[in-house]
Amino acid sequence: MPKLKTKSGVKKRFKLTATGKIKHGGAGKRHRLINHNAKYIRKNRGTDVISDADAKVIKKWAPYGLN
Repeated sequence: MPKLKTKSGVKKRFKLTATGKIKHGGAGKRHRLINHNAKYIRKNRGTDVISDADAKVIKKWAPYGLN
């Protein structure tokens, strides 16, 4: 059997937690922040954990796990 490739976008955007959940950075923090208020910017700091339904799809895109 040939090896399966990991989607390159998944490598860049997601990390695994110690319990096997998938975390990601929030969207909307790169540019045009002057249009957003301070509450929006504060709320989107840090990372979020992906829902189980979405995590199932992402794990298929990373067949050998994420480092």
